[in-house]
Amino acid sequence: MKIDIQLFAAARDAAGDGVVSLHLSDTADVAELRRSLTNAVPALAPLATSLLVAVNHQYADDSVPLKDSDEVACFPPVSGG
Repeated sequence: MKIDIQLFAAARDAAGDGVVSLHLSDTADVAELRRSLTNAVPALAPLATSLLVAVNHQYADDSVPLKDSDEVACFPPVSGG
């Protein structure tokens, strides 16, 4: 399946683009997406374990399965005050 991942903040800066398209297996989950994203965009490796992943507007852990029509977004953790 093909998934377009929207990237925000430091993830977008590291990738040099706001959207990355990946081809994943039909049984892919968020963990596979993280691995594939880091392989496709090595500059994201330092952020990979801390990226927050949202699938269809809901934060998702690594075990969440993906479907071809899912909307996926990645956000680095933010802090501030």
